[in-house]
Amino acid sequence: MLGPSLMIRSASLRFLIVVALFIATGYLLFARRAERAPQGEPLSHFPVQIGDRTGHDLEIPADVLEVLGPGDFLERIYSNGRSPIVELYLAYFPSQRTGDTIHSPKNCLPGGGWTPIESRQIEIALPSRPSLHVNRYIIAKAADRRLVLYWYQAHGRAVASEYRAKFYLVADAIRMNRTDGSLVRIVTPIANSEDSSAAQARAVTFAEQVIPELDRFVPR
Repeated sequence: MLGPSLMIRSASLRFLIVVALFIATGYLLFARRAERAPQGEPLSHFPVQIGDRTGHDLEIPADVLEVLGPGDFLERIYSNGRSPIVELYLAYFPSQRTGDTIHSPKNCLPGGGWTPIESRQIEIALPSRPSLHVNRYIIAKAADRRLVLYWYQAHGRAVASEYRAKFYLVADAIRMNRTDGSLVRIVTPIANSEDSSAAQARAVTFAEQVIPELDRFVPR
């Protein structure tokens, strides 16, 4: 009969063997097979007119594109001449197997000098489709405050949590042989004459108009 120490060592060894087999299986499933992701429309075709707002593109610097890696990216300002502008950023990665993964705004925004001062999730209700939860941030740089909404979208699924997005990335790689996915980010300034609830209402209204268009550009 095995003593307690030998039983613990035996159990630990079995655990390590299971973990090693899991990692090896995941590697074979995740890294070796060629992906077959359907082709969406290029982001440059995303509607310039959203509601009463007209968009104009911002140039993404070459050094930023180099950090992002292979993918399709869009940064566009939408304005209507009456209320503060709304900025839309879309990043679509056709594959995330080689380390070109989606960069979380949680990490990118502080690197740009912005300080998060509020953070939570909110729910956006949509007609004729499931509601979705998105991240809501208020960020500040000196006297400038902005409200940010963002979420991760892939294969017809929208999630707010980075951890859930990573889980689905691995699960879909195994189940569907696909690691494509996108980040959707909406930013609007909080004007001196308004509070954050007005900025949130503006960003949510814009999100409600953007979401139905996404399936054309982020394959289900």
